Amino acid sequence: MGINDDRNCNKSFSSSYMLVKPQEAKILDLGRLLFSKNLKRRKFVDSSHPNELNFWHRFFITLSIIILKFLQLFATPLALFGFCLEFSLNFLSFNDGFFGILLNILRWKLKVPDSSSAEYQSVIGHLDGRITLDKNIKPGDVNYFGALCMMASKLAYENQAQYEEKCSTQAFMMRDTKVDQHDTIIVSFRGTEPFNADDWCSDFDISWYEIKGIGRIHGGFMKALGLQKSIGWPKKIDRQDQERRPLAYYALRKRLKKLMKENECARFVVTGHSLGGALAILFPFILAFHEQELLLERLEGVYTFGQPRVGDRKLGEFMLKTFSHYNIRYYRFVYGFDMVPRLPLDDKALMFKHFGSCIYFNWNYNPKLLEEEPFKNYFSILGEVEMRIQACLEIVRSFTIGWRRGKEYEERVLLRIVRLFGLLLPGVPAHCPQDYINSTRLGSLDHIVFSPSKTEYDVKIQ
Repeated sequence: MGINDDRNCNKSFSSSYMLVKPQEAKILDLGRLLFSKNLKRRKFVDSSHPNELNFWHRFFITLSIIILKFLQLFATPLALFGFCLEFSLNFLSFNDGFFGILLNILRWKLKVPDSSSAEYQSVIGHLDGRITLDKNIKPGDVNYFGALCMMASKLAYENQAQYEEKCSTQAFMMRDTKVDQHDTIIVSFRGTEPFNADDWCSDFDISWYEIKGIGRIHGGFMKALGLQKSIGWPKKIDRQDQERRPLAYYALRKRLKKLMKENECARFVVTGHSLGGALAILFPFILAFHEQELLLERLEGVYTFGQPRVGDRKLGEFMLKTFSHYNIRYYRFVYGFDMVPRLPLDDKALMFKHFGSCIYFNWNYNPKLLEEEPFKNYFSILGEVEMRIQACLEIVRSFTIGWRRGKEYEERVLLRIVRLFGLLLPGVPAHCPQDYINSTRLGSLDHIVFSPSKTEYDVKIQ
């Protein structure tokens, strides 16, 4: 999903906007931006209210543009490094390690991994090789849908379809026929790939659009979901355009409508980890924006894991009203000091807000229902100390969890190396799917939530 030329975007669907265009920015331009309120002369910032941006607004715009330019500059080396690392890990796995490689060379049976095969795993897959549900969690259990959705979110990283257009987002569907004697479709959006610069650009692009009566929405996530630079968010899209360049929202909406009409008992759940979580929560927003009554009535719930903030307070109020009207459940899972749910910052400059309650898990996978995760903006003097203490506890746990919880919880060497990195930047290892999978399996939610049925629930705006 590339960075679109937002300046050419049809912005008629929004009442106000702030868009960044890093390709147009020069070093001197960024310096002038910090100390000048005159944005009309800045080609790399397009704002409907340029004179209302204070110093901190301009600071975060400058920081975002620097990061985006850095990602664009190193996109190819980053992808190459990711490919080499992924290939090397699969080469070791296919040949049963270093000694297996030596043995296979002597036998003339060296195995070269094929990226299209079902056995070929992503880097995420090598951090945690589990691909099946815990047999102890049965349909109807309070943890069932959380565990199922997290596993679907992890599988979205594996064996991705190859898209011709970089601006496409990857998602997949799976069907669960074990619940309440009706089909439940799981729609899972793929999260941020570690070595995909375009994914990271979606995360760090702080552009936003404001829709009258709804609120401000993160522009990077909107583009990842299917916002088009020439026509914005039309309710219908030209069939030829969709066939030539599939866009996530329209392709999924079409498929879901077909499945819901074929089976009146069918329901669906939307989920995702990281960037995928942001897309999962914005998907029902666009359904509501386009007045897709059928799909909203069949939407059972939204489950997100390590989800970043996607909009402002008004968007949260709109979404909660929509969820209440259609009786849709929303579960936002956060593990420990995961950095991503604490971004973009919740402050007066950026104005991004979470909505709904947070199901928070500590380092021992004990859950709590909170209005906001601790140290909501990540950066804190007290938090720096506490985060590193937890990082140490997680390293110790990685060597003991296997014999305490069972063989399937044993951590691989690669993940232990990543956990060591957490001593420097604790929020990175905590974002890995491993801890979210463990949280949904080991953290009992009996005293927190009910299984996702059509029941009332209380949520609050932070």
